Amino acid sequence: MGDKSPKSVQKKALQKQSKSNDSNSKKQALITSQQATKAKVAANKKK
Repeated sequence: MGDKSPKSVQKKALQKQSKSNDSNSKKQALITSQQATKAKVAANKKK
């Protein structure tokens, strides 16, 4: 399990990076959908 070749190290780093990017994009999508919902509610109140 102790493979320290540059290729495996790079692969691990990429996996770690894509994992954090994935969770960040999920958070961003959640925030965006919440903002959209608030905007719809505000638009409906104006009518």
